[in-house]
Order: sequence, then structure tokens, then C-alpha cells
Amino acid sequence: MSRLYALTAGALAVAMLGAIAAFVYMGRGDDPYAACRQGQIAGSGDIGGAFELVNGAGETVTNADVITKPSLLYFGYTFCPDVCPLDVSRNAAAIDVLAERGYDVQPVFISIDPERDTPEVVGEFAEVMHPEMVGLTGSAEQVKTASQAYRTYYRKQESDDPDYYLVDHSTFSYLVMPEDGFVDFFRRELTPEQMADRVGCFLDAAS
Repeated sequence: MSRLYALTAGALAVAMLGAIAAFVYMGRGDDPYAACRQGQIAGSGDIGGAFELVNGAGETVTNADVITKPSLLYFGYTFCPDVCPLDVSRNAAAIDVLAERGYDVQPVFISIDPERDTPEVVGEFAEVMHPEMVGLTGSAEQVKTASQAYRTYYRKQESDDPDYYLVDHSTFSYLVMPEDGFVDFFRRELTPEQMADRVGCFLDAAS
């Protein structure tokens, strides 16, 4: 019995040490944004990265050209009947709340429907949604590369009409910093004020 107790106690001690190490490793010790996070993201180190897309003016741009200041990225499509307009409007409203609080954040919309979302279409959509919004599209391969970088999901639904179809897609918004890249994501249930609160926390921590 004593041997079993000793083994059990030892296992618990190892587990506790592992938990403490994980706690420190996950950022409480050297992550400047630790206090702003509402939970760790499995594989978050693999989210974000390089992309090459086309802006509303028809210019090919890279992530370095676009992410020149804190940015909120959203992957969607302009023909989306409901989810995308609501999400992008929420992001735009959060940007305005942040501006009122003295923060400069850029909204970015990346299309996952390159067949219909030409540079002109994306540019007009972005301009309507927010004057500071950057609209991006590209070839099917360029869009796929950007989507994979941020580990988003999208799939074109089957349709008898090639011009009218829906696209299933994930609905996260991503906060990306010029120096640090991806730092966190936000679900669509957040209000503009809630999103502004969380983004502001990250910006304060970065300054």
C-alpha cells in the first residue's frame, strides 16, 4: 500500500510540476499579452504568416505591405447573404470604438470567393463597410495560401447556377500585429465594445 501511495504521490508531483511548467511556458512568464488572452489556442504558433494578394486597386500586395499597424483580419465573401455583412460591420464598429479611445487599428477583409470577388468588387465592398478597410482578393491559389496561413476553412457549395452559390466558411476575426504577427482571434458573438476592450488590452500591452 505504501509503495502504491508513494507511486501515486510521485505521479501527482510530476503532473503538478508539468502543469506549472506548462503554465509558465504558455506565457505567464514571458508573454506580454498573457493578461489579455481568454484561453490558450492549440497550435497558435502556426497561425498567420506570409501571403500575397490583390487589393482593390488591382495591385499585388504582401502581408508586409498590408499589416503596417495593428489589424483585424476577416475571411469572407461579398456575396455572403447574412453572416459576413454582420461580422464585418461589427469589426468596423469596433474599429470606430477603438478610434474614439485613441487606438489606430486597421480592418482588413480577405475574400475566399475569388471567382466573383474581383479586385474592383472587393474594393467597393471594403469602402462601403469602412473608409479605412483594406479589401483583398487574388487567384484561387493566392486565396488558398492566405487561408491556410490563418488556418481558416471555406468550401463552395454545389449550385446549378454558376453565378449564384454560397460558400461555407469559418467566421473568426484575427488580431495581427506588424511586429508579432497573429496574437489572438475573436468569435462572432462579441459586441463591438467587447471586441474593442480586448483589442485595446493587446495594444496597451504592446506599447
